[in-house]
Amino acid sequence: MTKALMALLVGMLMTFIVDFFLFLGIQLHYIDPYEIKVYYNVLFADHQNFAFYFLFSGIFGFIVIYIANKKLTVITVISLTILAILPLFEPIGNSLGEMMFMKKGVTYNDKRFSFYGDVYYDGRDEITFYDYELQKIILLKKKDLK
Repeated sequence: MTKALMALLVGMLMTFIVDFFLFLGIQLHYIDPYEIKVYYNVLFADHQNFAFYFLFSGIFGFIVIYIANKKLTVITVISLTILAILPLFEPIGNSLGEMMFMKKGVTYNDKRFSFYGDVYYDGRDEITFYDYELQKIILLKKKDLK
């Protein structure tokens, strides 16, 4: 195995671990409390930014495999471990979920009604929506919206 391929694979593993815990924290502290119906795998797959994933995979792999400075490698690994664990704390996981998924003050219309409120999650087929007038979370089917 070439050193470049090994660096890419090590970087991909490290980035995958960070991504796994990032989405796990969002699942635990944003998706589950709002009772949004989405599986972890779908959440992970639909919102994975592959350009950033491969960019960070290359950077982290390069640091671990190519750089001879062991202090920098250890600092990088420790920093990634801390970064990976942070979303498991409720305020951080919830805030990340809100930053990634919540849209405030949105209006949707279907054939009969107009809905005004906050989008909690915009899924593949449904939108989890908090309606200001109804003061509750409702599911809007994308195919029914104008």
